[in-house]
Amino acid sequence: MANKVRISADSTVDLSPELLERYSIAVCPLAVTMGDQTLDDNGVDVHPADLFEYTRRTGLLAKTAAQSTEYYADYFRKLTADGSEVIHFTISGSMSSALTFSCLAAEEVGNVRVVDSQNLSTGIALLVIKAAEMVASGMDAESIVKEIEILRPRVDASFVIDTLEFLHKGGRCSTVAMLGANVLKLKPCIQVKNGAMDVGKKYRGKVESAFREYARDALHDPDDIDLSRVFVTHTCGHDAPIAREIAEEVRGILPFEEVLITDAGCTVSAHCGPGTLGVLFIRKSDKK
Repeated sequence: MANKVRISADSTVDLSPELLERYSIAVCPLAVTMGDQTLDDNGVDVHPADLFEYTRRTGLLAKTAAQSTEYYADYFRKLTADGSEVIHFTISGSMSSALTFSCLAAEEVGNVRVVDSQNLSTGIALLVIKAAEMVASGMDAESIVKEIEILRPRVDASFVIDTLEFLHKGGRCSTVAMLGANVLKLKPCIQVKNGAMDVGKKYRGKVESAFREYARDALHDPDDIDLSRVFVTHTCGHDAPIAREIAEEVRGILPFEEVLITDAGCTVSAHCGPGTLGVLFIRKSDKK
């Protein structure tokens, strides 16, 4: 009899508690540091609003980091204690040391396969949910990982950012670029390409209009889009009206089976700041 397969991900997966429960997904929290305080990004100890308040109050950014190898090992031991095989998804290896530390822990514990999502936020979640559906269909761990590796380059993940302040403070944007964007009221699109973040189209004007134009641009090639699921993921505040409006915009553009609205967690929030929104989905062919 095949071992039970469990799906796991770092907290950068940005899935709601309801979706985590629906798909039986385990989550390993990353660490969030504000000043001399380090907390687990577990949805209880710290929230994105806390990070924004910390930056407003101190002018400094909160920092996010992978857990130690020992932390991952303890986490994996709990998941495999009943004989389960674990497939654990991490944020892109080019963005964090989470991949390195979790791989070391997996070798120590055994029965754990670590997958570099080459993505972040619900770009990871798209793969994680596909893997959970494969588990439910009875596929074994090795076959699931092979299928995920085929799907991985098809994930289309991007975000539009309202303010460059957080990217600037994090050293990812020059002062000249930030000032120029502010003067011209530019809202840049950040795209994930080959596991790294890159700047795409820059939108002008109010952020609400930028979000709508961006959604239309993101979904411009309908014949190449998997219509099973799309995420609208944002840092605009829980149950923000603009997120619901963009979700309706997405529904009007393409007949997705599911349009899921999720709050971005601390990792995306710490780097992109408030007023960030993305439309994330899977393509039928590898992303160009």
